[in-house]
Amino acid sequence: MFAVYDFALSYIQLIMNFDLTKTLEQLDGHVWDIPNYNSSLVKTCHLLRKKPLNEFKIEDLRIMIGQNFNLNFLIPIAIEKLKENILAEGRFYEGDLLNSVLTSEKKFWLENKKDWQICCGLFENSMELLKEFDTTDEIKESWFKNFQIFKSLVVSA
Repeated sequence: MFAVYDFALSYIQLIMNFDLTKTLEQLDGHVWDIPNYNSSLVKTCHLLRKKPLNEFKIEDLRIMIGQNFNLNFLIPIAIEKLKENILAEGRFYEGDLLNSVLTSEKKFWLENKKDWQICCGLFENSMELLKEFDTTDEIKESWFKNFQIFKSLVVSA
């Protein structure tokens, strides 16, 4: 089991060009001050910056990407998770990671067109699954609406 995991970890590190055993603080060189706002989200984001990336769960990625933090490190990891399961689920619903990726900051995608192309391909190759998936109409509509906006980000720039 560990050999397969180690191989996968090594492969991901190779294509991502950063060390997944490091934290966001270590990778970007910024240590945030103690949070001065007492909310669960703020505290969680501060704690996640101290967590090694190879220990991130889908929910951790969803939260940080949803806040547009460190997308240069987190989007490549999210893409790998979405390749494994386009409906990767954090705490909210199946496909919540997908929606976080699709609604993340436009500037990142303009600077990372290859990742944008990969995400477009992942969505397009999964369209039938997404159309037929048993979920609420609201969730399904959000995937397709967000994808249409996402797809136009780089094309319209």
